[in-house]
Amino acid sequence: MKGTKGRRRFLDYPRQGREGPRRWLPSWRQWLGVLSLGMVGLAGLLAVVYAKIDVPDENELAGKQATVYHWSDGSEMVSVGAVNRQNITLDKVPDSVENSVIAAENATFYSDSGVSLKGIGRAVVSMVSGGDTQGGSTITQQYVKNTYLSQDQTVTRKVREFIIALKVSNQKSKHDILRGYLNTSWFGRDSYGIEAAAHAYYGIDASRLNPSQGALLAAVLKGSEQYDPGLSQANHARAVARWEWILDRQVATGKMSKEERDRYRTFPEPRKLSKPTSQAGQTGYLLDVANKFIKARTGLTTKDLARGGYHVHTTFDKERTRRLEKAVNEVRRKEIDPKHRKADAFVQFGAASVRPDDGAIVALYGGPDATKHFSNNADTSAVPAGSAFKPFVLAAALQEEVDGTEDPTTAPVDGEETPAQKLGGALMTGQSPPFVQAGKRIGLERIRDLAVQSGLRKESMAQLEQTFPLGTSAPSAIRMASAYTTFTNGGLHQEPYAVSGITYDGKKVPGLDRPEAEQVLDAKVAEQVSNSLRIVGWLTLGRDGGLAPEQPVAAGRTEPGDRMKSAWFIGSPSAAEPDFGPGTGAKDGKGVVPGRAPGAGDGNEPTTAVTMFRNKAGTPALLPMQGVGGAKSKLGTTLPPKVWQAYQQGS
Repeated sequence: MKGTKGRRRFLDYPRQGREGPRRWLPSWRQWLGVLSLGMVGLAGLLAVVYAKIDVPDENELAGKQATVYHWSDGSEMVSVGAVNRQNITLDKVPDSVENSVIAAENATFYSDSGVSLKGIGRAVVSMVSGGDTQGGSTITQQYVKNTYLSQDQTVTRKVREFIIALKVSNQKSKHDILRGYLNTSWFGRDSYGIEAAAHAYYGIDASRLNPSQGALLAAVLKGSEQYDPGLSQANHARAVARWEWILDRQVATGKMSKEERDRYRTFPEPRKLSKPTSQAGQTGYLLDVANKFIKARTGLTTKDLARGGYHVHTTFDKERTRRLEKAVNEVRRKEIDPKHRKADAFVQFGAASVRPDDGAIVALYGGPDATKHFSNNADTSAVPAGSAFKPFVLAAALQEEVDGTEDPTTAPVDGEETPAQKLGGALMTGQSPPFVQAGKRIGLERIRDLAVQSGLRKESMAQLEQTFPLGTSAPSAIRMASAYTTFTNGGLHQEPYAVSGITYDGKKVPGLDRPEAEQVLDAKVAEQVSNSLRIVGWLTLGRDGGLAPEQPVAAGRTEPGDRMKSAWFIGSPSAAEPDFGPGTGAKDGKGVVPGRAPGAGDGNEPTTAVTMFRNKAGTPALLPMQGVGGAKSKLGTTLPPKVWQAYQQGS
């Protein structure tokens, strides 16, 4: 009798007749069986999902809804939309444009099943690892996403896109899919669809696009924020490279002859960018800052916002924004005279107000009109700070004393001022050599790091050379205002923010939670710097400027001796009067301080940075400031304080 040992087991595992580790390793037959079973199961699952998911009705993509931006009080600032789109039939689109799009986006469009398994796999892996879902989609999949689905970047949405794309590919002709794709795709410049894009970029109907222009429009399909050549020099370089690749790709795929390709060697420059009239004045600049904040924090894109349906609640105060614009216009009208003073030509102002307690940006001035002057002067990082940077050097020196890390060889004898006290005096009297010496003693890296921790962006910092402490860095007005709040807020820094909340279809959009305030300076250090800045404020507004402030103010400024190509004034209304005590360097103004206005300096008045520079439109270089505003203006350094005070006193 053979018994049970003679019977063959249904599943030979652990494997009989094997010794050691081999007994526990599955055979190739077992691996093949498991793999086959898994594939059958996956195929069955896909079949079930395929049967359950129907092709939905077309979404109301465009824009029967707009994206609405609100002021801080909840009132409507501007409604952006509805979507700019005009559907056209495929016979209105030149073959060369169709070929460019197919070459750029999906070369196998006419032969594939409408989906890309590799693309789906890459997208799922990217989403699971925290990346985005872009890339790898066929034209059919992109058409499905545009026409039938939301723009949510989730695995579920990607799976639905895959199944619906298979069904659409079986139900619709390639002709209809391509037509739908060209009519629903985002090309940037507030344009959905090839017809709107042709007008936005070239001012013509799509039917008049030549192969070169069509290749550029196909290039921006990859992402107008990176490939619209009108946005930046870097974008222009990327656009040219992709435009060339698309034309060459058509030669490689047999859609264009080499002879025809040779006719298109000059890049087809599109029209200059323009903004809708609803974004005139300061509105376009406000939207620019709000949208940058949204994209950095939530992952939403310009394309998403342009599709509509969002309600964006900003931190911008309508009245303060109006007052700031009025203040700049008043000073420009009274002090700037380009018709009679050549030095007054090309003068630009930028300004921003930031609340110290939470970092809210409550107002900004980005330029004369966002529909005419496209760069945002409140958010540019091209204007050197000059002496307005010196308070960060003073703060680093004071913090060094508090931390006990100063060089013992520089310690003062009894009765002498400390190096930091001497630096405070130099700040008030406009001296520069002590700050260069402080940079050598403290270390430029330490000064830079403290400035960045206080709110300046690292990318706006200049090279760490000997003159670094004198303000060769070029922070934006928003960031300067934010960093100065650290001095008046007890050393606490709050990251600036422009949007308090976003909803879509009534649901909150995540990602806008603000980080906790960070203690970057000792509170006593912050108070010492603030006291020095109060004296600077009095010297600027009370004595030097003859402006007689209504209240004490902690302020930083550029000096006429900077010989820089900019002028700055950063002011914070202060509840305390300046202390002209020992070590301040202000020996001739003791006790001469105007009275404080009732209710002034309640601890949450915004800090406002005002900058002025000269710059020809379309050129990056700054022009000299000598003579701006006339001989009495001291290289224009009195004008930003006048803007600040007009803003504070405005009605």
